[in-house]
Amino acid sequence: MSLQRVGGLGRALWQSGSRTPPLARKDRNFSSKRLAPCAACSAEQTCRDGLCKGASTPAVPPASPAGSRHQIGGKARSEESLNVSGRSFSSTALKVEQTSYLWARYNEMKRLVHDLIPPGVCNLLNSSTIYANNEVSLSEVDIYGFDYDYTLALYSNALDAMIYTNARDFLIEHFKYPQAISKYDYFPNFAARGLHYDIQKGLLMKIDAFHYIQLGTVYRGLNPVPDEEVLRLYDGTHHVPLNQVSGFYGKGPNVKQFMDVFSLPEMTLLAVANDYFISNDIEYDPVHLYKDVSEAIGMVHIKGYMYKWIMEDLEKYILRGEETYAVLHRLVSHGKKLFLITNSPFSFVDKGMRYMVGKDWRDFFNIIIVQADKPHFFNDCAKPFRRLDSKGDLQWDKISNLDKGQVYKQGNLFDFLRLTGWRGSKVLYFGDHLYSDLADLMLRHGWRTGAIVPELELETKVVNTEQYAQSLTWLQALTGLLERMQMYRDPDSRAVLQEWLKEREELRARIKNLFNPQFGSIFRTCHNPTYFSRRLCRFSDLYMASISCLLNYDLSYTFYPRRTPLQHEAPLWMDQLCTGCMKTPFLEEMAHIR
Repeated sequence: MSLQRVGGLGRALWQSGSRTPPLARKDRNFSSKRLAPCAACSAEQTCRDGLCKGASTPAVPPASPAGSRHQIGGKARSEESLNVSGRSFSSTALKVEQTSYLWARYNEMKRLVHDLIPPGVCNLLNSSTIYANNEVSLSEVDIYGFDYDYTLALYSNALDAMIYTNARDFLIEHFKYPQAISKYDYFPNFAARGLHYDIQKGLLMKIDAFHYIQLGTVYRGLNPVPDEEVLRLYDGTHHVPLNQVSGFYGKGPNVKQFMDVFSLPEMTLLAVANDYFISNDIEYDPVHLYKDVSEAIGMVHIKGYMYKWIMEDLEKYILRGEETYAVLHRLVSHGKKLFLITNSPFSFVDKGMRYMVGKDWRDFFNIIIVQADKPHFFNDCAKPFRRLDSKGDLQWDKISNLDKGQVYKQGNLFDFLRLTGWRGSKVLYFGDHLYSDLADLMLRHGWRTGAIVPELELETKVVNTEQYAQSLTWLQALTGLLERMQMYRDPDSRAVLQEWLKEREELRARIKNLFNPQFGSIFRTCHNPTYFSRRLCRFSDLYMASISCLLNYDLSYTFYPRRTPLQHEAPLWMDQLCTGCMKTPFLEEMAHIR
């Protein structure tokens, strides 16, 4: 792959799509020497003195905007004349030249996008990369902490289907919902992590970092809600004041955010139950439905059904256990201290760890804490630690030390810090739930945090496709054209711009559908970061698809976040050439793990 070609594309798109409106630049007199860039020019060529380096004929002069008509005797003429260096043009000619100029710029930009994207650009991202929101040096990290579910243990999609099916049956058996709901099977690709649910209105939606709903991603049941109805439901706006309707941990009272991977079955069941009542014209209260579905999902966890299924068929539900062993072994062999803090019970964790790591798995960890009740473990000092014996039964002794080889239940972080002295940036903790696992550690205690985002594997595959690369690059170029050409306001030019706007919306929809037809990428709305993405950047120093990504890096490696341009900064560097797009170190050496 030619890095020069990638850099050339970036410069070309920036030069051709400069944010400075032409009317705001230094005023120049119209003359035969002021000529528009022609379609024959490349990104590195310019039209000077009427001669294009890539063409033998002068370029067509751009017409003046409709708002700058010449008037004679104070009256505007329908067929006024404009003299430019002795030549005369009518307004009809101006209109033709304006639209021709717009389409010439359009075609020029489209050719640039097509010709200057190198063949290898569609396979740059590596799903085994660790991405940095903050600079982190692993040489400064002495202590590694882990959650269990979806961190040390990754689960197959079969678990989502089991959670959904059993919660659906609970709705029918315990809450007496109609038997016909049992006809709805699990839709594995319907929902996406990070969505918000309006409890009062029964709407599932994606919200961006600025608290705006992404229109086209609002669902009532299994059907999208028209944009006009969304605006009507939210008093003429698509802004949701999340600070008023949802707490810090995204749990309501009016709006709930679904932040962990376990929430996918719950979102799907909410959509299915809503769809059944709507389709059969049955009156219902969305608030009651939400509470019933939440309780049904909770029963799957509280009654231990999920733990039972996994323990009975570890091979079916647990993925890539050998990678977990490789990570733990590597860290311990380099003298690192490890600890585990999970909400899951010891019997469940013990069986899973024996399957992935071996019967002596507890030897890897300096401290093991189960049923910790996160996030309260991190922000409440009420619960003391209790020790478990070898059979998992509670003991009554007072805990004055957290010893290696022992297993502890509940407790709180304040006692944990007091007993261990493990504070600050020498501690790096990994978890999948941005609120329950990472938020308090980042904001209140200064630990380093690593978010596990399994969805990165699928999203990376999409971003590596030629269809995505071409569509996104052309979308950005077309948006730049719209920004620069919007001063042409005569009817014919506005019709051209409307065509471009329509194409822009079609491109946005096409890109969204590449990730998820209903809700798109979990990281972006049309171009803004999602609310999930905002929280990911705020609460995690690093994020990755799985902890096995650590195997690709030396334990003295320093992660540097990309310096992407702010809106007022010129893109003088190519952030695509930083860590996220280049081959990760040690990947081939660790290939035997995968």
